[in-house]
Amino acid sequence: MVDTVTAARIVARPRRRIPLASILSIGVLALIVLACVLAPLIAPYDPAEQSPDRFAAPSGAHLFGTDELGRDLLSRVLYGGQLTIFIAAGATIVAMVLGIAWGMAAAFRRGVLDEVLMRLADTVMAIPQILFALVFISAFGADPIKLAVIIGILLAPTTARVVRSSVLTELQEDYFTAAVAFGSNRRRLVFTEVLPNARGPIVVQAAINAASAILLEASMSFVGLGIAPPEATWGTLVQQGYQKMYQSIGYVLFPALFIFVTIWLLNVLADQFGGDRKGMR
Repeated sequence: MVDTVTAARIVARPRRRIPLASILSIGVLALIVLACVLAPLIAPYDPAEQSPDRFAAPSGAHLFGTDELGRDLLSRVLYGGQLTIFIAAGATIVAMVLGIAWGMAAAFRRGVLDEVLMRLADTVMAIPQILFALVFISAFGADPIKLAVIIGILLAPTTARVVRSSVLTELQEDYFTAAVAFGSNRRRLVFTEVLPNARGPIVVQAAINAASAILLEASMSFVGLGIAPPEATWGTLVQQGYQKMYQSIGYVLFPALFIFVTIWLLNVLADQFGGDRKGMR
């Protein structure tokens, strides 16, 4: 019966061209991620290798210059990107898993449980994330895995609200009402119909979560709550470079530029995909 209902909802649509902005965003974002992942192969120097050439300006030998210990900044940015991407990806996964379960429970179990779950989400969202991060990091530490989990937990309430709203919209559609009336299993409908049809806003939220995770990690690192030296993320490099800004503007500029471009690309993709989904409904 589910297949029959699904077939009844299929409407022929003309082929949609992928916007140029989406293609360029995906391409540039893929290059950034690939460069960071392949840092051991393409980085010109070991990120911990020191030299007498301190605070060197960008040159052929050091494209981004060097830091206060003579370490190559390009190599440090690439290796730092590995940790930043790992934390952002892990946080996004944690936020989506918790948020989907949270939002689905609220949407399907209306009444007291829905009210409690949503008020809990409102409470968490009302408190500055940095304060929550400070408490969690003080209790559990700040290695990459713990940071990913902490940031994912902080992003889960927003995800839960988006999932709840999207699922409630699908539950009011005629196909769901018809399927339930014909005796279809509600749990099976959730995974075969409701979630696939609500995937648009959920995918958009995943992109927003990834951008938010990068920004939140950078903010935490800037106030001293991030990864401890000698390891470094983009946020850590910005924090270290800010203290040496008068000796080398590139020290803070290049990692900050990578943060800005990556977040901007993720937001462009979220906007493009969100607009396409609205146009298709």
